[in-house]
Amino acid sequence: MESRTTGSADGAVSVVVIVYNDAAHITTAVESVLAQGDAVGEVIVVNDASTDNTREAVDALAARHPLVRPLHRTENSGGCGSPRNDGIAAAQHPYVMFLDSDDVYPAGAVDALLAAADGVDMVAGQCVRRELPEKRDTVWAPGLYDPTAGATLPGTVMDGIGAHPEFLLDTLSVNKLYRRDFLTGHAVRFPDGAFHYEDFVFTAKVYAAAPRTAVVAAPVYVWHVRRDAAELSISLRRATIANWEHRVEAHRRVVEVFRKADLDTLAVAAQTKFLDYDLPMYVRELPQRSAAYRADWWRATRAYLAAFDEAAYTAAEAPSRWLARAVVSWEAPAELERVVALAAQPPRLLPPSHTTGSGLPVLAEGLPEVELDGLAELPPGKLPLTVNGTVAVGRSLGFILTVRELHGLLGPLKPQRLLLRLVDQREDRPTLERDQPLLRTGADAWQAEFAVRTRDLAVHERLMSWRVRAEVVCADGTRIPAEVRAATPGAARRTVVLGAGLPLLVQAHVTPRQALMVRVVGGVQGGIDVVGRRLKRLARKVK
Repeated sequence: MESRTTGSADGAVSVVVIVYNDAAHITTAVESVLAQGDAVGEVIVVNDASTDNTREAVDALAARHPLVRPLHRTENSGGCGSPRNDGIAAAQHPYVMFLDSDDVYPAGAVDALLAAADGVDMVAGQCVRRELPEKRDTVWAPGLYDPTAGATLPGTVMDGIGAHPEFLLDTLSVNKLYRRDFLTGHAVRFPDGAFHYEDFVFTAKVYAAAPRTAVVAAPVYVWHVRRDAAELSISLRRATIANWEHRVEAHRRVVEVFRKADLDTLAVAAQTKFLDYDLPMYVRELPQRSAAYRADWWRATRAYLAAFDEAAYTAAEAPSRWLARAVVSWEAPAELERVVALAAQPPRLLPPSHTTGSGLPVLAEGLPEVELDGLAELPPGKLPLTVNGTVAVGRSLGFILTVRELHGLLGPLKPQRLLLRLVDQREDRPTLERDQPLLRTGADAWQAEFAVRTRDLAVHERLMSWRVRAEVVCADGTRIPAEVRAATPGAARRTVVLGAGLPLLVQAHVTPRQALMVRVVGGVQGGIDVVGRRLKRLARKVK
């Protein structure tokens, strides 16, 4: 390894920036650190033996900015852990932070973390996921960091996370400030070499050492998500079975870290988090995968879940628990549509209802029984209802939504009305809502009809994708949310209509997991953009 040290300014924080073949973004990343002000004492840029112009870009930054310390590795490590470990070893200041070359720090990030750093080992702040090129922002783990989403931890200090196992949901290393002596004293390092999801293991080691932790609500990291990039980030490569295997191995090591630290409660909580978060995320995408992928995925997942503590299943959300038990109980992929529906957001339990001979509800018939334990005890607002929908496409969109009974649990709640909610996929347009009475259409179903002007969903020269959601409103005011499922899955239906004198291309779309969507393209240029995006997707498949 070859390194060069320059003078460092008076500052409290060493920032470790890792880069591999990313000459296009490294300058922007480093400049976002330098813009943080005097609190930054050095910027250690670890170049993991790049083969493009990254070395020249890093050296040019060092020539202009004395705080930048290039550290050029002579061999590529194959992962993110080794270069970050190099940075920790080279750090000279009391605190350490991390940054990836394709991301940035928002203004004031370092100061916001340092303001809460007195007397603690770690400060954690809000990470913002920014979809590019749209620049659509969402908060990572909003339940932990966003007070507007109900987060209660910001402004508090925790002595370890034992009392707040929900903090295990945050597996990121980059949205935090660490006391360097704490990392060194507890030998906390990333897995070396070609190990993916290295953050999982690193954060587990941090949590296992019971750091005194301050939590702030301020945005401290911007995670750039580039779905059109020539080389997808590890978190976006979910189409390969290797990605799932890497994730499982990382999670296995997380549990092992807690076991070795005699923190069995956190080990079980990590397993529960896997059931509630990691497992449904990948199950939702199974319809898009090949039969070979599904068979491999099922086999690997079944073997892993079979070793989980029963306490983890008990603590998991009911739909996630049923989903996991189906994978363990069934030797090969089966009832895929019903399994995927349990992973929907929110979950849904597809009709018809199945029961055992003694009347207990089960997921399917003709297979080893997966009991739907806890179904009757779910709060009414969390019932996994199925709402089927059809849409007639034209100048006006005609929706017919049907709500199905669920093991006799919905009828006693006296459903009264149905809200149709059309939600912009980019989340930058107001949600469009319609409200209609729910009318019984039989012993086990209710129905409502809606009309929406197509032009109300159009934006000039843009493709607008609208998710179709619903809320059942019951007599006591209970609201039960649901993602609308296409009643007649099949080919997308398109038509061209005139809206306010402009041509609109309107499409009723069905996703691989059978969710209903509506796409509206306004104007000629909008249509051209749609064609361009399709060509890009085709080019990627060819590669």
